[in-house]
Amino acid sequence: MWLFFAIGSAVFAALTSILAKIGIDGVNSTLATAIRTFVVLIMAWGMVFLTHAQTGLGSIDRKSWLFLILSGLATGGSWLCYYRALQIGEASKVVPVDKMSTVLTLILAFVLLHEPFNAKSLIGIILLTAGTLVMVL
Repeated sequence: MWLFFAIGSAVFAALTSILAKIGIDGVNSTLATAIRTFVVLIMAWGMVFLTHAQTGLGSIDRKSWLFLILSGLATGGSWLCYYRALQIGEASKVVPVDKMSTVLTLILAFVLLHEPFNAKSLIGIILLTAGTLVMVL
């Protein structure tokens, strides 16, 4: 089931990039990010109430709150940078560099989360990095 959602994520991320590039024309990138964030906020809370997940708010511990807040700050920083890059660059070059987050995530997962790292991971990192370089140079 995770694969279905991962593919959905990739499709929506691709649509996000193209729709954002079209929509950001003539709009301040920070304002565009705020508009996008507002829509995401409404959508996410709508899903929370639709699925009755709001009942779990009281059971979230301090550590989870801290890391969810830090993750939100990282997301905000990422979106602000992404929209500015999209505004001044070509989507076909901005998006591959943005997706280098996959490589960084693999490295951070190994270092911080102690997830397995093997030859297959290393080859994947090398290929993703090489592919990104080919696309942007």
